[in-house]
Amino acid sequence: MKEFWDINSAGIIYSLVIISVLYLFRLMLRKLAKKTGRIEGLNLTRTRLMIRYINLLIYFIGIFLLLLAWGVEVEKLTIIFSSVFAVVGVALFATWSILSNITSGVIMFFSFPYKIGDKIKIHDKEMPIEAYIEDIKAFHLHLRTSEGEFITYPNNLILQKAVSILEKEVLIDEGKDAL
Repeated sequence: MKEFWDINSAGIIYSLVIISVLYLFRLMLRKLAKKTGRIEGLNLTRTRLMIRYINLLIYFIGIFLLLLAWGVEVEKLTIIFSSVFAVVGVALFATWSILSNITSGVIMFFSFPYKIGDKIKIHDKEMPIEAYIEDIKAFHLHLRTSEGEFITYPNNLILQKAVSILEKEVLIDEGKDAL
């Protein structure tokens, strides 16, 4: 056991420090996302989605730092991560709208003037829409027209079109403190 410790003590100590720092960083980012959600009056689901994105980011950073702590050379890590990102990039290029919608979803979390329950008008020449926002997801909005028609509208398009608020409606999210 002493021999194992002598050989791996630096890696173990670095790993514990990395995990501890990333855990604290994750807690701070989660708290910030919850606070932003509360201040902006965002739906609990949107806040939870942002927390999932934060967790994913922390995990990727953690894997990278732990590999460095255990002696994997930076050049090899660069090759591994660039290869993985190249494959993911090619896959996402084939469906670029997915990445665009996710990015738009993140932008909408922090700076979207419309809330769930608002009646909006999307000024689109081909298909103007007047509807209530039922939900805001990672990829699209759920809209419901006055006639009861259900519409999913991509997040990237809502950021590209002119949108008017026709009616503000304040909804109370009972599960807001459940985070």
